[in-house]
Amino acid sequence: MRDPIVDEVRKHRLDHTREFGGDLPAICADLRAIRSAAGPDVVRLAPRRLKPPAARQPRRRSPRN
Repeated sequence: MRDPIVDEVRKHRLDHTREFGGDLPAICADLRAIRSAAGPDVVRLAPRRLKPPAARQPRRRSPRN
């Protein structure tokens, strides 16, 4: 079974490669330009403190019959 999203990504990647004639440095430079034009994409969240684990209760064994 083919994934239509993967197929679309591959199609656009192939079109982009053809646009630059397979010149890898030119492709990379273009991708870097596209990425820098998009602006920052880094999200910085405040760190969360982990709660200490609850005190463990000893296991109770079920009585054997």
